Amino acid sequence: MTAVETTRTLSSAWRQRRTIPGAALLIPVMAVVIAVIEPRFLSLSNMTNLGLQGSMLLMVALPMTLVILTEGLDLSAGAMLSLAGVIVGLVLLSGWGVPAAAGAALLAGLIIGAINGLLIGRFGLPTFVVTLGTLGLAHGAALVLSGGNVVAGFESPLPDFYWSRVLGIPAPVVVALAAYVAFHLLLYRTAFGSYVFALGGNKDALRLAGVRADLIHVLVYVIASVTVAASALLLVGRMASAHPTVTLGTEFDAIAAVVLGGTSFERGRGWLFGTVLGVAAITVLRNGMSLLAIEPSLQVASVGVLVILILLFDRARLDG
Repeated sequence: MTAVETTRTLSSAWRQRRTIPGAALLIPVMAVVIAVIEPRFLSLSNMTNLGLQGSMLLMVALPMTLVILTEGLDLSAGAMLSLAGVIVGLVLLSGWGVPAAAGAALLAGLIIGAINGLLIGRFGLPTFVVTLGTLGLAHGAALVLSGGNVVAGFESPLPDFYWSRVLGIPAPVVVALAAYVAFHLLLYRTAFGSYVFALGGNKDALRLAGVRADLIHVLVYVIASVTVAASALLLVGRMASAHPTVTLGTEFDAIAAVVLGGTSFERGRGWLFGTVLGVAAITVLRNGMSLLAIEPSLQVASVGVLVILILLFDRARLDG
């Protein structure tokens, strides 16, 4: 049996145990309740807003799914998004074009991802500690580069792109859908995807199969940070500016979306489409609470409560 066949056998065992996550059942319930209380929830403008909000979160949650499948965690995602946004803003403010700004942001993502991947995958350091450290590194760099201020006043086509439509669909939603297709193909149609599932299931078995497990581990974190850095182009387009702290905490929603979607922190068990459902659940909840004028601090607490309730619900279904 080849290395690829071995790892596919390892990963398929966990894929077959996939169940529909509780988030899929909760979304219509939340939507009906919110729509009854606040009819504006079903308006076309709010549906567009839901798509825009969800697309940004999905761009961070998709790579987070790969990280969690390897039994990891990336606490630096939110700070990385802010840092990349600041870099994009500063490069544009210096008179360079979008390609240069995108290249600089992706380079920053590559560096942060490589640090995470090497320390976790190559040297075996705890993922929580490493990504907490790079969170501080990225956050500090964003503050230093921006002086703690909003980066604005640059000419850029990014806002026009963000608010444009492709066949009637908001451009950011199209970008997020394209990203989902790319991650789906990567995870389910390539040997690399099989290695990712197997990496969380049994890293030693992957090594015994002759696969360079450490390199796969490094690449997972590099892909995660580079994807988040690319998302900064949408962020800058939405705000027509950049801020060093605006996306701090985004990693919380991304991790919550992955968990709500049924991906486990153990043994490489997960489902990429489940992450889409998790993103939808969090987006509907936050959007509904905003329409009901509920304080942002309570919205964060509500996401935490939602995660706990869904986990208890899913565990009860498995035990039953």
